[in-house]
Amino acid sequence: MKYISTRGQAPALSFEEVVLTGLATDGGLYVPETLPQFSGEEIAAWAGLSYRELAFKVMSPFVAGELADDELKTIIDSAYSTFRHRAIAPLVQTAHNEWVLELFQGPTLAFKDFALQFLGHLLDHILKKRGQKVAVMGATSGDTGSAAIEGCRRCDNIDIFILHPHQRVSEVQRRQMTTVLADNVHNIALQGNFDDCQNLVKASFGDQSFLPQGRQLVAVNSINWARIMAQIVYYFYAALALGGPQRAVSFSVPTGNFGDIFAGYLAKKMGLPIHQLIIATNANDILHRCISANDHSKKTLIHSLSPSMDIMVSSNFERLLFDLYQRDGGAIARLMADFKAGSMRLSEAALAQARQLFASFRTDDKGTIEVIAEVFQSCGYLLDPHTAIGLEAARRTRSDSAVPVICLATAHPAKFPEAARQAGQAQDPALPAHMADLFQRRERYRVLPNSATEVQRYIAAHVC
Repeated sequence: MKYISTRGQAPALSFEEVVLTGLATDGGLYVPETLPQFSGEEIAAWAGLSYRELAFKVMSPFVAGELADDELKTIIDSAYSTFRHRAIAPLVQTAHNEWVLELFQGPTLAFKDFALQFLGHLLDHILKKRGQKVAVMGATSGDTGSAAIEGCRRCDNIDIFILHPHQRVSEVQRRQMTTVLADNVHNIALQGNFDDCQNLVKASFGDQSFLPQGRQLVAVNSINWARIMAQIVYYFYAALALGGPQRAVSFSVPTGNFGDIFAGYLAKKMGLPIHQLIIATNANDILHRCISANDHSKKTLIHSLSPSMDIMVSSNFERLLFDLYQRDGGAIARLMADFKAGSMRLSEAALAQARQLFASFRTDDKGTIEVIAEVFQSCGYLLDPHTAIGLEAARRTRSDSAVPVICLATAHPAKFPEAARQAGQAQDPALPAHMADLFQRRERYRVLPNSATEVQRYIAAHVC
């Protein structure tokens, strides 16, 4: 299978090349030239498979000819061996025909583990085979960083540099990153917001001349196709658990960078019967504004109780636009230029198609707290603030109450104690046993100004 850029001016690459490249040379994102298709009968035959077995079925067409079956199975088994729950992605019922998919059972308590544990082991395999060393560079609004560090910390051929917005992630999120003291792990607290971190990473991928000779950057943000690929799996897993494909299900997804819900869109295109895909946003609602009012304009970023969604530049939205514009790379390049200048508007045809594919909803901090309190009172289940936003969006926008709706629970509530306190919890949610001493561990990170020169100089000096 070949992969092409959303902007149409970069060469088509193989799967292995895409994993190591991340951002295309024309500034676009890589997507498969064609998507694998699964029939209803084929999906139904997967009903009894474990998560690992299902992951192999879903992902193998994307790597055909580049990873042997036994190699892919070994990578999958290694990636999910550290998850605490035997189901890997268990479902919990919170109301009639309403379910939460717990995607926080991995080692860093967030859905990012599903993709980044896989990506870490995949990179280790590829780099060992090639005899190559790389520098991983990523930006995080909270959860990507710790999951990427956990996935790469034991890789001999990787130095990892993660940028997080200084004093704009929760203390648990920060400590999960900064208490990993491995020699190849480097945490940078950037004096800016997440979009500043993400823009700096993209600029660094565009010009890697600051790196020592023979080194290249590899992406761990969801611009890396392998992350999206791994996230497709849990949509199939959840739907099968609730009777799919014989009956359709809906999904509500708290989203900032659009990667998680884009994986759901791909699952639907691949044959999974999804009735409704719901975009759930916090006060940083650019995706909701785009779908509801064709307003995709940058506004001042608001620091919220759901910091992993405090994003105004949703990188993966470009992958959807590529489909909405009939895979016209030139049109996407023009749209992205408009957005870089401050705002873009979708064509009437593209907007109509987006509204057919997605519903959307916005919830502010006050509404988030109310949902957390109500759900705990009604069924004793404690939501993290991102999942609460997803659940509220599901309740407000679902078009058919007879269709089961699944809200993706993107993080463990212990990562966001302030939200739990404001929702009336007398005690902070407890961290799992393997993380119980997190606040006693020594931290190590570097605060740097929002300057590409300063960050790149730091990276160049610390690549081993």
